[in-house]
Amino acid sequence: MGFVAVQMKMMPDSPEANLQEIEKKAEQIITSMHKTLIKVEEEEIAFGLKAMILSFAWNDEIETEVLEAKLAAIEHVSSVEILDVRKAFG
Repeated sequence: MGFVAVQMKMMPDSPEANLQEIEKKAEQIITSMHKTLIKVEEEEIAFGLKAMILSFAWNDEIETEVLEAKLAAIEHVSSVEILDVRKAFG
């Protein structure tokens, strides 16, 4: 068993979506799966729309599709995409 560092992009469905509420729900989902949310960043997209970039540690024995489905089910989230997965050492 090992861990990987994962970066995911979550796109809200509109510029009016409450990013703080989406972040709170995403953090609850990630930590409920015994993982640590390390960092959340906002990325300007266009016309006031901002994406959220989540960075966290993940058990490499668990498929990320389970997490993607749970995050995509959050209200006002239009899509979830894995940006990067790297083996974590240390």
